[in-house]
Amino acid sequence: MKYASRRNVIAGAGLVAAAAVAPGLSSAPAARAAGSGVGEAVETYEVLVFSKTAGFRHGSIPYGIAAIEKLGVENGFTVTATEDAAVFNDTDLAAYAAVVWLSTTGNVLDAGQQAAFERYIQGGGGYVGIHAASDTEYDWPWYGGLVGAYFAGHPAQQTATVKVRAHNTAATAELPKRWTRWDEWYSFRGRPADSVRILADLDERSYNPGRFAMGEPHPIAWCHEYDGGRAFYTGMGHTNESFTEPEFLSHVLGGIQMVAGAAPFRAGADG
Repeated sequence: MKYASRRNVIAGAGLVAAAAVAPGLSSAPAARAAGSGVGEAVETYEVLVFSKTAGFRHGSIPYGIAAIEKLGVENGFTVTATEDAAVFNDTDLAAYAAVVWLSTTGNVLDAGQQAAFERYIQGGGGYVGIHAASDTEYDWPWYGGLVGAYFAGHPAQQTATVKVRAHNTAATAELPKRWTRWDEWYSFRGRPADSVRILADLDERSYNPGRFAMGEPHPIAWCHEYDGGRAFYTGMGHTNESFTEPEFLSHVLGGIQMVAGAAPFRAGADG
């Protein structure tokens, strides 16, 4: 598998994959088992939460950081939160099993930082995009492929129903088949590529998308292997309250675990 250039352990499954890292990029630590016995502890791994904005700034960002930090305490990973793009270099990125882009907007990295992040993903790195991560770096086509689709617009915040397509991923296992909640519902400039596994769609009959209707299907969360690494994106997470909802937090946690190697990464059409 292309992403096996990092150390990946599926907790409790006893699966370890290792391969050489691309020249110039050291291996970043993914989730690692502390022992071989069933029920033994899993060593912590490192997650970077990046929330720099160069456009609209979401008031929910501090709530998202606090929630992910709490998830880390409860689930065996440590969190570093920053808006300093200088961390996007080979040495610093090598410490992280996953990088979460939390409602970033606009152009947030310079050319050298972009190149470092590309090498990180090519070396088996993990990417999680939340909400406005798709409203970011429109002039960087590689990033557009990583996030899966660019933001186009949204109607007023309202209640809508999410149709969860599959429940065999960590990001969807605890979600109902039809998940009704309040949020700001994104539409995208195009649908993700066929190689991307759509995890959830919006039921446009359940809310008023106005001029931002995409028709069926209207993807809202997905995952895929990309350029040697793994990516998960959810268009949800605009509101402060999102980051206190148990189901949404299980969605985000599962995405982090999947790309960090702490849960199976099921990006194929058949799971």
